Amino acid sequence: MSGRKAVDRLRLVADGVSHGFDGKPVLEDVSLTVEPGEVLAIVGPSGTGKTTLLRLLALFSRPNGGRIALDDALSGTHGATDGGSVATVRADGQADASMAGQADASMAGQADASTDGHADSDARDAWSLSDEERLGLRRRIGLVAQDRSLFSASVGYNAAYGLGVRRSRWGRLRGSLLRTVGAWSPPDAALDALDTVGMADMVDKHAESLSSGEAQRVGVARALAVDPDVLLLDEPTSNLDPRNTAVIEDAVREAKARGIGVALATHDMAQARRVADKTAVVLDGTCIEHGPTERVFESPHDDRARQFVAGELVY
Repeated sequence: MSGRKAVDRLRLVADGVSHGFDGKPVLEDVSLTVEPGEVLAIVGPSGTGKTTLLRLLALFSRPNGGRIALDDALSGTHGATDGGSVATVRADGQADASMAGQADASMAGQADASTDGHADSDARDAWSLSDEERLGLRRRIGLVAQDRSLFSASVGYNAAYGLGVRRSRWGRLRGSLLRTVGAWSPPDAALDALDTVGMADMVDKHAESLSSGEAQRVGVARALAVDPDVLLLDEPTSNLDPRNTAVIEDAVREAKARGIGVALATHDMAQARRVADKTAVVLDGTCIEHGPTERVFESPHDDRARQFVAGELVY
């Protein structure tokens, strides 16, 4: 698949994010950055807050504390930035021609030198923006949830759904009419995304007839079809066989090659080592380790992180 380069994409920043439900804390002071063209693995046991964190990153929920921001500053070694402008984004998902503010360039070495992963950036908190601006940002983020829910329709329709949401009301109506008379076919972007996950030959197959692995691959294709700046994957290969797991991991590598920033929540340590450039270890709702994947696994700063990635700390 072709796509924009990393230089044209936004990075996603969580800065001191805390969240909870009914007075019970789930996340506490979590900071990390999803850089364009990099894969960040978020590892930790079930119930430690990974899903909640991804939903916050996707701007589906507002954090109780801290901020979520997107800006166009690119990373250098270990999270350093070259500086850049904070993008103002319209509701159609496109960056406005006017750019507001300059991104802070003081992140050099933050991910490797500390365990808290604090991301210094002057990007505005997404929740301080207007609803229209925030919707524009949300449309630049793709989230593949654990539930693998698809519409009761064809594989092609499911893969193209996100593209339809971005069209005008007339465009959506036209697509609906064409489907009714049997003259509709998925846009090229959806077909390309299905090809990336090895599902191009199943475009007319009904979603309800798919296996769990095939359904997950369609979910990934749906997220990739809109060419997001950031792709968030919540345990994307949980309970999948080795073949489907390999296809999903190849799709992650393809997204990275296209300059997309990927955050992958997983409890599979081997998977994190295979696909991730950086890894964040989350235990009890706190990011206790954050840095280059090999460093996190070979010489973590936090003893609990060392025990967890080695399989010695069982939750």
